[in-house]
Amino acid sequence: MRRAIQDYKMISDGDRIFVGLSGGKDSVLLLSALAAYRTFSPEKFTLEAITVDMGFKDAPKEENEALTAYCDTLGVTRHIVKTDIAEIVFDARKESNPCSLCAKFRRGALNSEINRLGGGKLALGHNADDVAETMLMSLLYEGRFSCFSPTAYMDKSGVTLIRPFIYIEEYDVISTVKRLGLPTVNNPCPENHVSQREYAKNLIKHICKDIPFAKERILGAIYHPERANLWHKPE
Repeated sequence: MRRAIQDYKMISDGDRIFVGLSGGKDSVLLLSALAAYRTFSPEKFTLEAITVDMGFKDAPKEENEALTAYCDTLGVTRHIVKTDIAEIVFDARKESNPCSLCAKFRRGALNSEINRLGGGKLALGHNADDVAETMLMSLLYEGRFSCFSPTAYMDKSGVTLIRPFIYIEEYDVISTVKRLGLPTVNNPCPENHVSQREYAKNLIKHICKDIPFAKERILGAIYHPERANLWHKPE
């Protein structure tokens, strides 16, 4: 994480950083890691957590309370944004592929709350597996080579995104969360584990059975200098 932060200059002195805390393993470990990192980081920054309450009626209350208590032990304030995103996406609009729209709504809610609180950077817990899955999804579903950036400034909101976990593989996240006994929150979303991203995740696992280094090559393609063999579309 420290290497990613330094490579892409994610944190500057005096930053106010909000961790997008969904309660999943990645976001919880990111919060824990940044809380530890701030004690010896060469750049001094403050840390807070922000959670979007999607409005699911069966959201796990006790797990959320345990996560808030954990934030308290880290000396991190947790902001919870109440929304009706679940009702809009699933009940009102009845989206057949809701993930993209839901992500936009959640990002909008996060950005609005950060600005309401006075501004800052938003840290998201995307890991190396997310990077590989996004590249594969972009190729399969959009017909292009594309991925999210390690850092991104959003003009409309004025919020800068940072992704400090881009070098960390998912199995390391899972094992570390388990070893440290960190509190996580089960995802009540009906699309959990049945999304296009889940398909891409399983596809990469399947490919790696025959080509063990396939995920490593997908990740390496982001940096590969030979891009000239991509064709220009005839006029």
